[in-house]
Amino acid sequence: MAQELSERGAPEDGEVEQLRKEVKNPRSPISKTGKEIKDYVEAEAGKNDPLLKGIPEDKNPFKEKGGCTLS
Repeated sequence: MAQELSERGAPEDGEVEQLRKEVKNPRSPISKTGKEIKDYVEAEAGKNDPLLKGIPEDKNPFKEKGGCTLS
């Protein structure tokens, strides 16, 4: 890490300012935020998610219009 910093040189003012802003951000453990995200997704999943519920046949734009018959 120290070698990388010495190779790169001194950080630019914009980088230092960004790091100062990031240090002030509150952090939460992933065990808490992961559970919150999982609960949200499970609660919202059943409403209008076509990947989980599928697309109704009458509204499916990719439904085949006609078939091909071989005789």
